[in-house]
Amino acid sequence: MAKAQIKVMDNGSFKVSGDVELIDMDGNVFETKPVFSLCRCGQSQKMPFCDASHKGKFASCVRAEKVLDEEEK
Repeated sequence: MAKAQIKVMDNGSFKVSGDVELIDMDGNVFETKPVFSLCRCGQSQKMPFCDASHKGKFASCVRAEKVLDEEEK
Protein backbone atom coordinates (compact mmCIF):
# COMPACT_ATOMS: atom_id res chain seq x y z
CA MET A 1 0.00 0.00 0.00
CA ALA A 2 1.07 3.61 -0.49
CA LYS A 3 3.31 5.40 1.98
CA ALA A 4 1.31 7.46 4.48
CA GLN A 5 1.22 11.19 3.80
CA ILE A 6 -0.15 14.07 5.88
CA LYS A 7 -0.59 17.32 3.99
CA VAL A 8 -1.07 20.58 5.92
CA MET A 9 -3.79 22.44 4.06
CA ASP A 10 -3.71 26.26 4.03
CA ASN A 11 -6.34 27.63 6.42
CA GLY A 12 -7.75 24.15 6.86
CA SER A 13 -7.33 20.54 7.84
CA PHE A 14 -4.62 17.90 7.81
CA LYS A 15 -5.28 15.74 4.70
CA VAL A 16 -4.24 12.14 5.41
CA SER A 17 -3.68 9.49 2.73
CA GLY A 18 -1.91 6.16 2.42
CA ASP A 19 -1.58 3.18 4.72
CA VAL A 20 -2.47 4.63 8.14
CA GLU A 21 -4.57 3.56 11.11
CA LEU A 22 -6.25 6.23 13.24
CA ILE A 23 -6.78 5.25 16.88
CA ASP A 24 -7.90 7.04 20.05
CA MET A 25 -6.04 7.06 23.40
CA ASP A 26 -7.77 3.82 24.46
CA GLY A 27 -6.68 1.98 21.31
CA ASN A 28 -10.09 2.10 19.62
CA VAL A 29 -9.84 2.31 15.83
CA PHE A 30 -11.67 5.04 13.90
CA GLU A 31 -13.25 3.93 10.64
CA THR A 32 -11.56 5.88 7.84
CA LYS A 33 -11.50 6.11 4.06
CA PRO A 34 -8.31 5.86 1.95
CA VAL A 35 -8.09 9.69 2.11
CA PHE A 36 -9.55 11.72 4.98
CA SER A 37 -9.09 15.08 6.71
CA LEU A 38 -8.39 15.72 10.38
CA CYS A 39 -9.50 18.90 12.14
CA ARG A 40 -6.81 21.27 13.34
CA CYS A 41 -8.96 24.30 14.22
CA GLY A 42 -10.99 22.66 17.01
CA GLN A 43 -14.35 23.77 15.60
CA SER A 44 -15.48 20.51 13.95
CA GLN A 45 -18.63 18.77 15.14
CA LYS A 46 -17.21 15.47 13.78
CA MET A 47 -13.93 15.37 15.73
CA PRO A 48 -11.29 14.22 15.02
CA PHE A 49 -12.41 14.64 11.41
CA CYS A 50 -12.76 17.95 9.59
CA ASP A 51 -16.30 19.07 8.72
CA ALA A 52 -15.21 22.40 7.16
CA SER A 53 -16.40 24.46 10.15
CA HIS A 54 -13.10 26.37 9.87
CA LYS A 55 -14.06 28.14 6.64
CA GLY A 56 -13.67 31.87 7.15
CA LYS A 57 -12.83 31.43 10.86
CA PHE A 58 -9.35 29.86 10.88
CA ALA A 59 -6.12 31.12 9.36
CA SER A 60 -2.87 29.18 9.24
CA CYS A 61 -0.47 28.73 6.33
CA VAL A 62 2.40 26.52 7.46
CA ARG A 63 5.42 25.91 5.24
CA ALA A 64 8.29 23.55 5.87
CA GLU A 65 11.75 25.03 5.59
CA LYS A 66 13.18 24.31 2.16
CA VAL A 67 16.41 22.34 2.34
CA LEU A 68 18.86 23.21 -0.40
CA ASP A 69 20.98 20.47 -1.89
CA GLU A 70 24.68 21.04 -2.62
CA GLU A 71 24.00 22.18 -6.21
CA GLU A 72 21.60 24.94 -5.07
CA LYS A 73 23.98 26.36 -2.40
